[in-house]
Amino acid sequence: MSRLAQTAGLTDVQQEILSTVRDFVDKEIIPVATGLEHRDEYPQAIVDGLKELGLFGLMIPEEYGGLGESLLTYALCVEEIARGWMSVSGIINTHFIVAYMLKQHGTQEQKETFLPRMAAGEVRGAFSMSEPGLGSDVSAITSKGVKDGDEYVLNGQKMWLTNGGTSTLVAVLCRSDEGHPEGTAPHKSMTTFLVEKEPGFGEVRPGLTIPGKIDKMGYKGVDTTELIMDDLRIPANRVLGGVTGRGFYQMMDGVEVGRVNVAARGCGVAQRAFELGVSYAQQRHTFGKPIAQHQAIQFKLAEMATKVEAAHAMMVNAARKKDSGERNDLEAGMAKYLASEYCKEVVEDAFRIHGGYGFSKEYEIERLYREAPMLLIGEGTAEIQKMIIGRRLLEEYRFQG
Repeated sequence: MSRLAQTAGLTDVQQEILSTVRDFVDKEIIPVATGLEHRDEYPQAIVDGLKELGLFGLMIPEEYGGLGESLLTYALCVEEIARGWMSVSGIINTHFIVAYMLKQHGTQEQKETFLPRMAAGEVRGAFSMSEPGLGSDVSAITSKGVKDGDEYVLNGQKMWLTNGGTSTLVAVLCRSDEGHPEGTAPHKSMTTFLVEKEPGFGEVRPGLTIPGKIDKMGYKGVDTTELIMDDLRIPANRVLGGVTGRGFYQMMDGVEVGRVNVAARGCGVAQRAFELGVSYAQQRHTFGKPIAQHQAIQFKLAEMATKVEAAHAMMVNAARKKDSGERNDLEAGMAKYLASEYCKEVVEDAFRIHGGYGFSKEYEIERLYREAPMLLIGEGTAEIQKMIIGRRLLEEYRFQG
């Protein structure tokens, strides 16, 4: 175990889970990640291994066949997995957010139908808010769900759907004006629909098309797609929670835990970048000694390690706050903002330590350099996090004049 990013107060069970995951990452992910990433190949063998470990059911309650673990345990596992290859953590994250939304907001029938199969990894989740013309401005979505007898008819186009091809259950946010008078605030007239589909690309069920993978700079291996609904018919019992108009709140609850996850990914990628940097600095010689003995490089390593440690502490704090049942949007926003910014900086410093070799695809740091920017925009940009943090601070520190 490294000296950095330790977590105090873990139970024996949590330590055992983390040890198992770290072992899996070191043996099954790190040796193959760069090759898979360069080929943009879906890591099927790794996913099968995670299924066997029970990670798809990590936070699903035991009554539904899961492990019933905390958000903290999950976040620490994500940190380990992202240390190996960030794309793999993305495959789990979207699945987990849908499972969490079902656990928190689903009807009893919806929980019984989906959670046991999600825990086993048989049903794989994805969730969809973004659209081509908007990113974090969720209240501006135009996709619509219109009631038609015992069904809803969905139309619209969604964007940036992680696991769009491989998933079999997608939580899709649409506008649904039914029962909401003219002039209702946009966020009060949105509904989450649970859309079941076949894995793959093209028309995956009548009225639903997944066009194909979006070609990305980094974050490869995992499939990121569009989702096009053209008179897609969904039974009324697939409205999450059974009531329309609650979709915005349900999605924001899911994204809140998703932000802890993104912070954990930033921590994991930064840890790996530090490991690569500190190792290379002791092997590479200039002017007759390892570059680690030059003060300029020691200063870099000191800054990198401090950032790794600070980001980890904030991520753990945000997870523990949510686990305690308290509101954690301030802590999650801070953790996501800090961890993603520090991750970018630590990766860049490790890249600089590698010199010209950092630019070579033979070296792992080149992959990390392309992956880190995704964390700056995923689950809300840094600017969105700062807006959330600023508003919450003004609530907490309201001027009593």
